[in-house]
Amino acid sequence: MAKPFKPSVHLKDNDVTDESVYVNRRTLLKSLGFVGASTLLAKSAGAAGWFWEDDVDAPKSELKPQLKPLKFTQPSQFQINETRTPEDKVTTYNNFYEFGTGKDDPAKNATEFQTNSWTLKVDGLVKKPFVLDYESLTSRFPLEERIYRLRCVEAWSMVVPWIGFELAALIKQAEPLMSAKYVAFETLYDPEQMPGQRSRFVGGGIEYPYVEGLRLDEAMHPLTLMSVGLYGKTLPAQNGAPIRLVVPWKYGFKSIKSIVRIRLTDKQPPTTWNRLASNEYGFYANVNPQVAHPRWSQASERRITTGGLLARNRIDTQMFNGYQEVAPLYSGMDLSRYY
Repeated sequence: MAKPFKPSVHLKDNDVTDESVYVNRRTLLKSLGFVGASTLLAKSAGAAGWFWEDDVDAPKSELKPQLKPLKFTQPSQFQINETRTPEDKVTTYNNFYEFGTGKDDPAKNATEFQTNSWTLKVDGLVKKPFVLDYESLTSRFPLEERIYRLRCVEAWSMVVPWIGFELAALIKQAEPLMSAKYVAFETLYDPEQMPGQRSRFVGGGIEYPYVEGLRLDEAMHPLTLMSVGLYGKTLPAQNGAPIRLVVPWKYGFKSIKSIVRIRLTDKQPPTTWNRLASNEYGFYANVNPQVAHPRWSQASERRITTGGLLARNRIDTQMFNGYQEVAPLYSGMDLSRYY
């Protein structure tokens, strides 16, 4: 009998980066004279626009959409002794090009985003494809709170309390076929609601809809989360409402938002940033301090907390973002390469 899964890291709710810090990190960066990665990479289509550290002021808190409290039946199983990121920073400062390329655009442009008619399709190489409606996203599976590190490819990090359920639970209900090897994800394509999509190519060359992918064993790992909320409430639109992926041992761009389709396939699916700039963004994108991005080191990161982005908050980056239990997934792979 398999041993029960035990997380290698432990975060306490009161250790999560405060929300206001997470959301306002760009203002902190500006005050320190930090030049955002997308500024440095303005001539690179693959880098322009992903980063959340560009010199753009954070939106005002009054733009925050109305959210509903979420009940979770299981307490957090993932707790670490690290300072939490302020909630306001998580919810009012985002990079989500579907709502505009400016870092304050998502919170401003997503305030009327409608999710009541949402459906999430699960299909492909499965025995039992199905569709979940909006209500099912928060009622079909038991919800739990998980406090995860979030590590951006630009070398800053946060600690965020997500609410959701394991992706494995959803996939198991579809009963994957033996031929299934990968899981492909797709974001909503709705130019009427998502103004950034009104041009097919925007933000340096992004082709919509946004797509991502995992190997099936990565998707089935207990750490891989489908999030429907954060900080005890439903997800704001700018954070990926009504449902998004969270893969804590990978760089943040792998955690695709506002998902409408999950498809199992026998071939490695295309992913938005790898398709745009494969020399900078690999399919795997595992956090690895020993492998630099082509334009900067990944050996350390700036942890954003209540005190702001200060020198004392510079910490060493951990392999797999500290989630060492995923290491067996990559046995035999040459992790010295930029995956």
